[in-house]
Amino acid sequence: MSNRLQNSWELVKASAKILEQDKGLLVFPLLSVLASVLLTVSFAVPFFVSDSLRAAFDGENATWLGAGVSFAFYLCQYFIIFFANAALVGATLIRLRGGTPTFSAGLAVASRHIGALFVYSLISATVGMVLRSLAERAGFIGRIIVSLIGAAWSIATFLVVPVLVSEELGPVDAISRSMALLKKSWGEQVVAGAGIGLVFNWLLLLSVLLFAGGIWLTAGVFNSPIATLPVVGLLLMWVLGLSLLRATLSGIFAAALYRFATEGTVGEAGSAFKPELIQSAFSPTVRTKL
Repeated sequence: MSNRLQNSWELVKASAKILEQDKGLLVFPLLSVLASVLLTVSFAVPFFVSDSLRAAFDGENATWLGAGVSFAFYLCQYFIIFFANAALVGATLIRLRGGTPTFSAGLAVASRHIGALFVYSLISATVGMVLRSLAERAGFIGRIIVSLIGAAWSIATFLVVPVLVSEELGPVDAISRSMALLKKSWGEQVVAGAGIGLVFNWLLLLSVLLFAGGIWLTAGVFNSPIATLPVVGLLLMWVLGLSLLRATLSGIFAAALYRFATEGTVGEAGSAFKPELIQSAFSPTVRTKL
């Protein structure tokens, strides 16, 4: 556990060095969050004002309308995430290749591949809906199996977005290419998927504990639940900040992984990503040289 935490922290620091050079990279995940909020509101308002729409989601009485609306939400949500991630990865690759990325350059990269990103969103939304449906109908063991399938899908598609923005491939071929790159370089057992996430999960847990203590003390001193609202507000802002930072660093790391897998180097701008550090992010069953 200590070695994994150390490797995870090194990955965070290496990604952070890239972020230090281009702090504007944080804007892409922020835009994703804002767009996701607007999307949620646009779907939630009709749900609350329409009795027929609510009935379409009513448990065993759910209709195809409910399934269609759910799929549309999944599709739009995935597209927002993938488009923002494509812009982030595109801008990061510009930096790793010695260029100076701009906000417009990142958006241009994503826009050039908007069709492929939409189709990939369609595929991912379908997979997500199928897995969700299976999980709802499965028992305890079944849900574990479904979660393992979901994890395998995440591993297989880890490098799809970098592939889509860098190579003239369709989404299906990009998924195959992503699987081939991972298997070729580091084997099939990915640990780095939990690498950066492990660090931020610990930070989130510690933050919640600290803020919970602050909320308890504030409520005790002022003897009023209302007095805890500022502390709760700070907690929400802190969690949002951690989430944005995590998403940005994960996108940077994905771009570095892709360049290392395809070119055998990260580049001068990514010198913080030592080859052995990137390789340590994966626990290979069979490791081959590039």
